[in-house]
Amino acid sequence: MKKDDNCIFCKIVEGKIPAAKIYDNDTVFAFLDIHPVNKGHTLVCPKAHSRNMLEDDDKDLAACIHTIKMVAKGVMKATGATGFNLISNINPSAGQAVFHTHFHIIPRFDDDGLRHWPQKKYTENEIDDLKELIKITLNNLV
Repeated sequence: MKKDDNCIFCKIVEGKIPAAKIYDNDTVFAFLDIHPVNKGHTLVCPKAHSRNMLEDDDKDLAACIHTIKMVAKGVMKATGATGFNLISNINPSAGQAVFHTHFHIIPRFDDDGLRHWPQKKYTENEIDDLKELIKITLNNLV
């Protein structure tokens, strides 16, 4: 399994740094965030090191999604949450601070005071132009 000796999450997975582990199998590790947005805020990461989900092995990524579904149900039931946000920050411009793939399960409550990000608008024809550019780009990646 690929690891990075300087990565804090690799150290957590290996047991070198303590964590409030809530789930662990051969591929995936889940633990409570020590600086939660709401209590029950959980991090789910593949045990194999990768910088972010764009670099993940597809099997590891699929295992993470399967684990997220199960763990999120448990977190919601344990905390009484009425919903949750699933977030993965990719690269510094999106807020990524730990460069090991991970997903945040953030329990949400009707009155928790958290707000979503601001919305923007497209200019005339911009949405169609961007749609076509993305489709062309995707075709070149496949």
